[in-house]
Amino acid sequence: MSDTKSLNGRTFVMVSSTASEVNHEAPTRFVYEEADGLVWGGYTGDTVTQGRFVGTRDGDVIDITYVHALKAGTRAGGRSSSRIEPLPDGRLRLVEEFRFDGDDTLHVSVCEEVSA
Repeated sequence: MSDTKSLNGRTFVMVSSTASEVNHEAPTRFVYEEADGLVWGGYTGDTVTQGRFVGTRDGDVIDITYVHALKAGTRAGGRSSSRIEPLPDGRLRLVEEFRFDGDDTLHVSVCEEVSA
């Protein structure tokens, strides 16, 4: 995949995660913005009330720091690295490896692009 395909304005939903069960009726929904190697955005859905992320992109790899408020009343944050992959129909997939702050467990999630 070419790194010229911007993430700006693209929306993704979580389809799988090793950190939690994904609610396929109301999955976490991520909206990305991108400019000049900087990536940022927000997310909500499933167990997340409100989340934000910011980071950088180098080719097909995104490195971000995130924080979110959970419906349970707590919050969580951490760091992740995502690989951008093309899907056969032209949409994008993000395969993310992440760790929550204070936990060394490596988790993996997969998000796929949807229409906004």
